[in-house]
Amino acid sequence: MSEETKKPVGEEAAAAEAAKAEAMAIVMGDANPAPAAEADTKKRKVKTIPAGIAHITASFNNTICSITDARGNVLAWSSAGRAGFKGSRKTTAFAGTTVAQDCARQAIAKGMHEVEVRVQGVGAGRESAVRAIASSGMAVSVIKDVTPVAHNGCRARKHRRV
Repeated sequence: MSEETKKPVGEEAAAAEAAKAEAMAIVMGDANPAPAAEADTKKRKVKTIPAGIAHITASFNNTICSITDARGNVLAWSSAGRAGFKGSRKTTAFAGTTVAQDCARQAIAKGMHEVEVRVQGVGAGRESAVRAIASSGMAVSVIKDVTPVAHNGCRARKHRRV
């Protein structure tokens, strides 16, 4: 067997693979390839955001809670369906409590300890969700009701008769 047909072993194999990958990167147009070994050793830094906004949407069919930073980027969210409730049980106050606790737990894990609460809708989980966030260990600075209310703009839909 000649020298050219023998496969390199150990460190030689790793060096040969790296050289081949670099050559391919240059051929493909990536002038500055990042070595794979360096990319694996870098760890992601977890950003801690001390204050944020908790958006609670309590409709007749579901309760949804999402916690965002000041710019509106979602950090944690939960809904009654995600918490394991199905059908008419998603509308209950207990489902609202569970949803808010789950969402607050996720946000606390990311370093948040103060939140402004904005509640939208008229569902049953509305009040209990606010209480759950407050009791989860987060400081509630403001509670706002942001339910959209018509000021006699467009004509409303016809009244639903049940």
